Amino acid sequence: MLNNSPKLKVMTVISTRPDIIKLSEIIKELDRETNHILVHTGQNYDYELNEIFFKDLGLRKPDYFLEAVGSNPIETVANALIKVDQVLEKEKPDAFFILGDVNGQLTAYAAKRRKVPVFHMEAGNRSYDERLPEEVNRRIIDHISDINMVYSDLGRQNLINEGIPLRRIIKIGTPMFEVIQKNYGKIDKSGILKKLSLKPGGYFVLSVHREENTTDESFSKIIKIITTVAEQYDKKIIFSVHPRTKKKIDQLKIKLPQNVISMKPFGFIDYIKLQTEAYCVLTDSGTVSEESAILNFPAVNLREAHERNEAMDEASVIMSGLNPERVIQAIDLAVKQKRKKEREFFLPDGYSSDNVSKKVLRVILSYTDYINRTVWFKKDI
Repeated sequence: MLNNSPKLKVMTVISTRPDIIKLSEIIKELDRETNHILVHTGQNYDYELNEIFFKDLGLRKPDYFLEAVGSNPIETVANALIKVDQVLEKEKPDAFFILGDVNGQLTAYAAKRRKVPVFHMEAGNRSYDERLPEEVNRRIIDHISDINMVYSDLGRQNLINEGIPLRRIIKIGTPMFEVIQKNYGKIDKSGILKKLSLKPGGYFVLSVHREENTTDESFSKIIKIITTVAEQYDKKIIFSVHPRTKKKIDQLKIKLPQNVISMKPFGFIDYIKLQTEAYCVLTDSGTVSEESAILNFPAVNLREAHERNEAMDEASVIMSGLNPERVIQAIDLAVKQKRKKEREFFLPDGYSSDNVSKKVLRVILSYTDYINRTVWFKKDI
């Protein structure tokens, strides 16, 4: 006998490029198995940071694009909260799903106020550096979420230490392994090296975008690092320039060394290909800990603190800080590692799950009614 009952209505909110990438397979799974509403807050508003990733990853367009960007972070958060709340009022979803710690994910508060079960993926990450806006965001989001899906045992323990009940924590692993596996054929066939006249091992990949690295003080250190690397190595530096970084370069009228090639942000497929074939990757990205571990390429994280502590358990990435001498030392150490299929640094806890999308779907289906009964005491569930 066919079950004609309506499917669960799930509302997913995305805000940035990493959200699109990490959630790509989960979005497809939710599209197949639920009445799925996809909302983009518009926190990254440039074409290169949005549409190109939907195309690369075979994703449909969002049902709502909210254009919530304000003149400052507080205005952006306020705009996103108001606009997401309006979508919640209109769509009345059964469950609310988010990943990560960017400003747009603070819209979980609107769902919580409307008594909609909140599911948060990438929960439990901690850098313990409250100068970072994402650290403040993730603490708030974790504590108001009904179910926190963590990548590792470390993430689970972080939440337990903060008093979050074990019943609200589920270890699910990073979605990046599945995303890379599903797209590996396209990555392998990417012609980006030929297009840019690059040879494997003959260039660096550089990206810098974090708020803490684009203050005047920190950015001057970043420029010193770029200059030092450009002088020390006879290699091109492919600089994927985030809009925030470009604004800073233009504002300070910075002239980069001749072997630094500034590029607009790449799509996912081409960027992963560039990273896997680079001499070394220099970045302040949080996701590089996952990408470098899974694909086994040398990477240096240009940060003072990071939230992927499980990656350091296997030393899959080196954190250098912003001292040029330490960066050079980190590069020289990183490039000595065996690469690709020859491994000496193994996958960290939670970094090898190839069915995360199906696990997320099952968790949402399993716990939505349970939360309504036990948290909100809804009697008609």
